[in-house]
Amino acid sequence: MSADNTFTAAMVQMRTSLLPEPSLEQGIKLVREAAAQGADYVLTPEVSNMMQLNRKALFEHLASEEDDKSLKAYRALAAELKIHLHIGSLALRFSPEKAVNRSFLIGPDGNLLASYDKIHMFDIDLPGGESYRESANYQPGETAVISDLPWGRIGLTICYDVRFPALYRALAESGASFLTVPSAFTRKTGEAHWHVLLRARAIETGCFVFAAAQGGLHENKRETYGHSLIIDPWGEILAEGGAEPGVFLAKIDPAKVVTARRAIPSLQHGRRFTVADPKAGPEHLHLVRGSA
Repeated sequence: MSADNTFTAAMVQMRTSLLPEPSLEQGIKLVREAAAQGADYVLTPEVSNMMQLNRKALFEHLASEEDDKSLKAYRALAAELKIHLHIGSLALRFSPEKAVNRSFLIGPDGNLLASYDKIHMFDIDLPGGESYRESANYQPGETAVISDLPWGRIGLTICYDVRFPALYRALAESGASFLTVPSAFTRKTGEAHWHVLLRARAIETGCFVFAAAQGGLHENKRETYGHSLIIDPWGEILAEGGAEPGVFLAKIDPAKVVTARRAIPSLQHGRRFTVADPKAGPEHLHLVRGSA
């Protein structure tokens, strides 16, 4: 970490396997590569431990947070490399019937600094026949999470959360300078929306956005978009991956957050307002929206 409070962030792009063991081997290799290139903070993608769509196979390989071997290994790796290691998410056992999609921020001593359960479930039917029902297997979270890094506060989110801007505004209003969006975007939705959504979240909050992604054709035949991104508070892309696994780094200057928010202080300008529907009558004119 530099004396001027800048730091190097690295996005680890993976192509997670069906099983935790080969996924962990891949993840450790790439995290080591990031640290060797000078990364102070490293983020891995959503479901870094396994990409399973089959419910039976998923639950056969799930472990609880306390017993998960991947989490233990990543905690030891963070301590060894003396880095802030952010595991974008792991699929973990929540109950006999439900898993949880949980993100972990690990400190340079190997201790857990924060964890976050994905709030918004990816339940959609895409053109062309692709269909996903994340809520069938996963228990959604209910709480937004913010944590402290040596360089500023960081807000934790996961993938489909990015389509719900109120979450990101709330994190920014709570002091976040960095927002994380570890993801496993489909190729179809990624091509259409990935860059636009992530740049918008950066611009509207005046935050850096860190988005490590899954990329390529997986063993389960799901194709993810890749294109891991680091975006500055003005919406500029500082680093970007392609479709293949790899490591993508950028130097982060937290002072850019202050500069962007001074230029466009929209976080200070939020107001409460009502949505009026004259056809519904005056008793329906008081639906409150917006920010306090």
